[in-house]
Amino acid sequence: MGRITFYEERNFGGRSYDCSSDCGDLTSYLSRCYSCRVHSGCFMVYDRPNYMGNQYFLRRGEYPDCMSMGMSDFFRSCRMIPMHRGSFRMRIYERENFEGQMYELMDDCDNIMDRYRMSNCMSCHVMDGHWLMYEQPHYRGRMMYFRPGEYRSFSSMGWGSGMRFMSMRRITDSCY
Repeated sequence: MGRITFYEERNFGGRSYDCSSDCGDLTSYLSRCYSCRVHSGCFMVYDRPNYMGNQYFLRRGEYPDCMSMGMSDFFRSCRMIPMHRGSFRMRIYERENFEGQMYELMDDCDNIMDRYRMSNCMSCHVMDGHWLMYEQPHYRGRMMYFRPGEYRSFSSMGWGSGMRFMSMRRITDSCY
């Protein structure tokens, strides 16, 4: 189980809220959340309610100021990432709706262009494990969390049309 504590003010000040599961709207508990401590586990935090907007991967540690992480606003929702000890498997597709070139991944990929000569990844099917996908090669730029399921169009996930990813990383035991 994971546990995270959110604080209303920067540097762990003000009222706090302990959380050990998904929370779609942190403002139900605190008027705002500018800092947090991850006591155990891993979490994705979002700058919009209902797991929307920019996402940030947090592992055990202290985060005294969400603005220093690049957030445009305070934490609005969070999702706990369950530990996965099994295999990892994901199919990535060049175009939306599982069209175009398809490749199957079972490990991290720091650049789909170099590895597969694939210029875009615009849909995917996660069969096993939990993954972080990044908009730029070498795990840079905005990231998005993917758990098992089918993702026919990344643009329908709140990032606008033409959203694509260029690198992927598994969330393994070493992340915890």
